[in-house]
Amino acid sequence: MSTVAVTDATFDAEVKNSDIPVVVDFWAEWCGPCKQIGPALEELSKEYEGKIKVAKVDVDSNPNSAAAMGVRGIPALFIFKDGQVVSNRAGAAPKAALQSWIDESI
Repeated sequence: MSTVAVTDATFDAEVKNSDIPVVVDFWAEWCGPCKQIGPALEELSKEYEGKIKVAKVDVDSNPNSAAAMGVRGIPALFIFKDGQVVSNRAGAAPKAALQSWIDESI
């Protein structure tokens, strides 16, 4: 499974009501560090297929979800499990660091 684009309208259904853990990436097209971690998140979404979902929320198009989560800077990453945030981090990181963070959180 590749990453899933999530909007303000689909956030609850795709993230909070998911039956598997969800990594949510709050990003924007103009954000360099966001583009930097994009390919790593795409690879991780395929490697963890069936175990996690990777959702991407464009903060410019979907400001309500970002505001509800208190996102102040991007990229901002959150892991949801059973509808609750279990971990979060900000800023770009290499794939190995993202993978370790996911493994520790789920």
